[in-house]
Amino acid sequence: MTTDYGRVNAPEFPEGADWLNADRPLRLADFAGKLLLLDFWTYCCINCMHLLPTLRRLEREFPEELAVVGVHTAKYDQERATENVRQAVMRYGIRHPVLNDASMEMWRQYAVRAWPTLMFVDPTGRVVGKVEGELGFEQGAALIRKMLEIFRAEGTLHPGPHVYDVESPLSGVLRYPGKVLADAAGERLFIADSGHHRVLVTDTDGQIQTVVGSGQEGFADGVPEGARFSSPQGMALSGEVLYVADTGNHAIRAVDLEMAVVDTVVGTGERGEGRVDGGPGPTVPLRSPWDLVLVGTRLFIAMAGSHQLWMYDLESGLVQAVAGAGGEGIVDGLPEDALLAQPSGIAADEDGVLFFVDSETSAVRRADLISAYEVTTLVGAGLFDFGDVDGDALRARMQHPLGVSVEGGIVYVADTYNNKIKRVGTETLTVGTMAGTGAPGHEDGAFASARFYEPGGLSILEERIFVADTNNHAVRVVDVADGTVSTLPVDY
Repeated sequence: MTTDYGRVNAPEFPEGADWLNADRPLRLADFAGKLLLLDFWTYCCINCMHLLPTLRRLEREFPEELAVVGVHTAKYDQERATENVRQAVMRYGIRHPVLNDASMEMWRQYAVRAWPTLMFVDPTGRVVGKVEGELGFEQGAALIRKMLEIFRAEGTLHPGPHVYDVESPLSGVLRYPGKVLADAAGERLFIADSGHHRVLVTDTDGQIQTVVGSGQEGFADGVPEGARFSSPQGMALSGEVLYVADTGNHAIRAVDLEMAVVDTVVGTGERGEGRVDGGPGPTVPLRSPWDLVLVGTRLFIAMAGSHQLWMYDLESGLVQAVAGAGGEGIVDGLPEDALLAQPSGIAADEDGVLFFVDSETSAVRRADLISAYEVTTLVGAGLFDFGDVDGDALRARMQHPLGVSVEGGIVYVADTYNNKIKRVGTETLTVGTMAGTGAPGHEDGAFASARFYEPGGLSILEERIFVADTNNHAVRVVDVADGTVSTLPVDY
C-alpha cells in the first residue's frame, strides 16, 4: 500500500457523470466524517470481481465508519454505457454507490494505472493511501483499523449510517444465466442460473425437471434442494454426474443426478492466492473456474482467475494446471510457457483438441495437448486489441467473448460484448457473424435482425444452438436450419 500522499485534497466527483445505487449525484462532502474507499474497477476484470467479496465484508465490518464508492472506468467500449454498467452492478450484487467514469476523468485525476485500484480518502476529504490489485479481507481490515485509530485521535471521524438506493433486476425464472449445456442423449438442458445460485435441468422445450441448489448463495453439499452454490457457470456431463464450475466458491461440484447428492470434488471454497500447485482435488484452492469440458475421463477447466487451463482426472482425483504459465497475455507455444488472459469458455472437438476463449484478449485459441502439444491463436492480438471485425482470422476482432462450442470444423463463439454469435472456421481461418445485429436488446426473428444482450455461453444440439443470453435473463435458440432465433420458454 502507498500511504505517502501528504494528505493532498481529493479531486471532486465529476459533474454530469451518471450514478448507480444513488438517488442523486454525490459529492465528497456527502462522506465527510467517514473513511471513503474508492474502488476503481471495470466489470470485465476478474481481479475486480475477486475484490467485491472483500469489499462486502469490509462494509459489514465497518458499517458506520467506512463508505465505499465504486468508480467504474471502462476497458471495453461496451462497458462505457451506463445501462450496461447498471446490469453489471445488479449481476454482481453491488450495494454501494457506483459512478460511471465513462470519460476516465476520475481515473486521470487520481493517476490510476491499473484495475482494480483502491484509493483511501480521509474524513476531511484528503487522499491518504492507495492499493493496486487484489486485497484480502484481513489485510484490508488491518489497514482500515489503523486509519480509523488515527482519525479518532484527530477528532475527524464521525460515524453514522448510510442508506443507498440499491437497484434490483427485473428477472423472472432465470436471473443472469451464465452458461448452458445441451445433452443429446438425455434430450435435456442444464442451465447455470447464475444469479439465482442454482442449476436448472429442463427438457429441450424448457420444461423444468429438476432444480439443483436452494437458490441461496453459499457453499454447502448434500441433497440438491439444500445444496448451495455461488454464481455457478460452466458444466460438463459424465453419465449421470453433472460437474459444475462453482465460480464464486472457487470450486468444482459434482451433482449425481441418480443418487440426488451434491459433492465438492475440487477446491476448498477459498480463492487460491499466488501460485497454486496441483494435488488431490479437495485440497487445492482454485481461482474462479469459469467453464468445463470433459474429454474421456479428463475434465478440463477454464481457470479465469489464474489465466490457465487446468485438468481434473476423474479416476485419480488429482487436479493440475496443463496450460498457461500464470501471467496474463497472449503468447503461443508450449502449453507450460503460453500466456493466457482470463479464459472463460472451453470446448473440445471430436479428437479431444481444446478450443477456448480468452476474454481479456478477445481471443479464440486452441490447445492441442494430444499430438502437437502447443497453444495457438486463431483470433486475437493483444490485451487492448478488440472490436467487431469479420473476415480473415488474423485481422478479425471480437470484444470480450465468454462462450465457445465446436463442431464439424466450426468454432461457435458467444462474442459477448458485441452481442453476437460468431463462427470461426478452423481450416478456412475466417470469421463471420452468424446472428445478432450488435446492438444490445432482446429480439427474436431472422439471424440478421435478432438481438442479444451480452450472451455468456452456448451449446450445440444437432441443428440448434442454445445460448445463455445473460443480461436478457433468457435462453435463446439459434436454429441453424431455418436461420432464426427464438426464446426458450423456461418454466415449470
